[in-house]
Amino acid sequence: MTINRRTMLIGTGAIALGAAFHTKARAAEYTYKFANNLQASHPLNIRLNEATAKILEETSGRLQINVFPSSQLGNDTETLSQLRSGAVEFFSLSPLILSTLVPNAAISGVGFAFPDYKSVWAAMDGELGAYARKQIEDKGLVPMDKIWDNGFRQITSGSKPINTPDDLKGFKIRTPPGQLWTTMFQTLGSAPATINFAEVYTALSTGQVDGQENPLAIASTAKLYEVQKHCAITNHMWDGFWFLANKRAWENLPEDIREVVAKNLNAYADLQRADTEELNKTVRTELEGLGMTFTDPDPQAFRQVLIDGGFYAQWKEKFGEEAWTALEKAANADLG
Repeated sequence: MTINRRTMLIGTGAIALGAAFHTKARAAEYTYKFANNLQASHPLNIRLNEATAKILEETSGRLQINVFPSSQLGNDTETLSQLRSGAVEFFSLSPLILSTLVPNAAISGVGFAFPDYKSVWAAMDGELGAYARKQIEDKGLVPMDKIWDNGFRQITSGSKPINTPDDLKGFKIRTPPGQLWTTMFQTLGSAPATINFAEVYTALSTGQVDGQENPLAIASTAKLYEVQKHCAITNHMWDGFWFLANKRAWENLPEDIREVVAKNLNAYADLQRADTEELNKTVRTELEGLGMTFTDPDPQAFRQVLIDGGFYAQWKEKFGEEAWTALEKAANADLG
């Protein structure tokens, strides 16, 4: 399957058809909710719709998972609370936002740590991912083995192009909830403002903030190009989505159903990773056609500011030696 803007739109319809199919199916033994903050056209929701349909089929209709995209059940903070209480059974969430509950889950988002996808997947399917999952489990949530892809994050601006770290001085930038983002952009001289994703478009259109940072696929599916004219390919963070289950709801499922759910969510993670990587190769051209201009700053210049400003030393102390050693090993880099 090739993901582009056309197939993303088709995916929106597929989710609607999937919902209709679920409605017509015989009553399931278990009916669970799966919330996320992405548009229905995003590669995650396209593949998630396929995965939940497969789960319904392979459990012979015993488990129906209804997908609620676009923060329909609340913003990230609210939905995380619902996941913990059991009001929502499944939720996909960035490890950096999850860090508000599980601080060391954010280890994979350290600025400028990963040079490419090869190093990301070696880390997240290996020692670093296992470390993060253990941290999540200790907080009473159940993560699936494989993390889904959000992509490398880029900086967009509505007022000026970003070419060097100096261009970020005093720049009002929206960041999600998460201290790692805040301290990184503060070290770069920016003025970060924590805003949940559901309010980002409005914050950009009203000038509450000058810019934001997200993978290109989100800039496309959320139509941020309508309110942002410049994009800097900084690759300043890699970000993903842990697929999380409420522990009580998970353990309430029979073992054979749990095996089907885990098998499919992990298998479709691989497909979605390939989709997102491929989409990010083409979406820049599509965004340029929609009026965005692009710059390609030197990431080492930004990294040097973070080194000189003590960012890495600060977070090495916060994360601890075990997490930091796993990160440096995975990234094949000395981060200080």
